[in-house]
Amino acid sequence: MNHPEQTTPLPVHRPQPLTPHAAAPLVPVQPTSPPTVASVVLPDGRVVTGYAIEPVKPDPAPAKPPVSRTAVNIALGGVGFLAVCGGLFLLTAFITALTALITQLIILAAVIFGGWIATQVFTTSSHKGGTTVHIRKAVIKRNHFHS
Repeated sequence: MNHPEQTTPLPVHRPQPLTPHAAAPLVPVQPTSPPTVASVVLPDGRVVTGYAIEPVKPDPAPAKPPVSRTAVNIALGGVGFLAVCGGLFLLTAFITALTALITQLIILAAVIFGGWIATQVFTTSSHKGGTTVHIRKAVIKRNHFHS
């Protein structure tokens, strides 16, 4: 910390002046033809004579296309929308056809499997091998089994 008794001088910066550059000499341009002098008669009869000044011509406006860009953008958007709608229509038609095909395959499998089960149940089979059990009449008297 600096004490009030001890002060250090602050550095002072002085700006340096810029050296001016000599301007390029102006060379008068002589017109190729003498300017035309025009005279105007004022309503009170006085005549004013002077050089005619050509009016400043504005820059030519850019040529507009025969169709506006907004109309072109709207038309292109409509074409894109129609393309998307056509694609969505084809997609939904494809999904519908695929659903119908899967449904028919499931029904066909159920018919074939059901027919196979029906032939197994309703066919008369002669026992070829296997175990045959004969049950005889049994008489039960007083909790005793008599065969």
